[in-house]
Amino acid sequence: MIIDLRSDTVTRPTPGMLQAIMNAEVGDDVYKEDPTTNKLEQKLAEMFGMDAALFFPSGSMANQAALKMHTQPGEQLIADKWAHIYNYEGGGVSFNSGVSCKLIDGNRGMITAAQVEESINPPDFYHSPLTSLVCLENTTNKGGGACYDFSEIEKIRKVCNTHGLGFHLDGARLLNALVAKKEDPKAYGKVFDTISICLSKGLGTPMGSVLLGNKQIMQKAMRVRKVLGGGMRQVGFMAAAGLYALENHIERLAEDHKKALEIANVLSKQTYVKNVEPTETNIVIFYLLEGISEEKFINDLLQKNIKISGMGQGKLRVVTHLDYTDAMHETFLKVLNNYN
Repeated sequence: MIIDLRSDTVTRPTPGMLQAIMNAEVGDDVYKEDPTTNKLEQKLAEMFGMDAALFFPSGSMANQAALKMHTQPGEQLIADKWAHIYNYEGGGVSFNSGVSCKLIDGNRGMITAAQVEESINPPDFYHSPLTSLVCLENTTNKGGGACYDFSEIEKIRKVCNTHGLGFHLDGARLLNALVAKKEDPKAYGKVFDTISICLSKGLGTPMGSVLLGNKQIMQKAMRVRKVLGGGMRQVGFMAAAGLYALENHIERLAEDHKKALEIANVLSKQTYVKNVEPTETNIVIFYLLEGISEEKFINDLLQKNIKISGMGQGKLRVVTHLDYTDAMHETFLKVLNNYN
């Protein structure tokens, strides 16, 4: 039995999802003739109360498309220093859009309206890049699955309105935040110009993300997706997996959150652990005491068929997910309690 806690991307389709994939009605999505993909896009747009949606092969591509749609080369976006778009998308911000990043030292990957206000370059000072976009991430990946306080998001929206800035949400794990905080997705649709939703993380599909947005900006989405190489044909097979996940896998995210909190509580009691960051959703970030080798710790767990991630800077990460069973959970907690 392999217990893989490196990410919630390692899941495999459930029997019900496989059946949905096999039974999908498909067409050519480049011609917008795939009925299942169209249905998925319409369902998510309605769920968030937004004008339009477009299916992408990956979350990184959906984010990169949004950045390109919001900006022009030479401009600058504002994001937290731990933002996925900056740290984990291969430098795509500069490569695809020719845009630089003003990075903010936030709290666990989250920034405030006051910090955004302070980071906006004066628009009439032509020596500095023109600030054109603010990007948030909810939940935060490197911040350990932290969830924004929605009132702070609303304050940032007001700053964007005042300065004429676009507002994008990397919502790779937004559904985790919605479940954890019992929030309404339509509230997010009202404050953001664009939102990317990943289907292959907590929802457990094999691939795919959907970019949502208002009508004006989403008119550019098909062209940008084509430029980035994201046009697909009978992708309705994967869209069917997404539809199945939206109907069957959202509420169960609470189970992942519960297990993650139990893992965090056990880790916090261990003498070899220096610190465990607050755990709100399905990601647990922790640090070992000085002198204890992270590499050895990871390898010791691997010898017991347990996989976790090292994130650098002393961070170790555990992510609970659909394929992490109750039996695996009991085994993992036992290993943590008996490690020395």
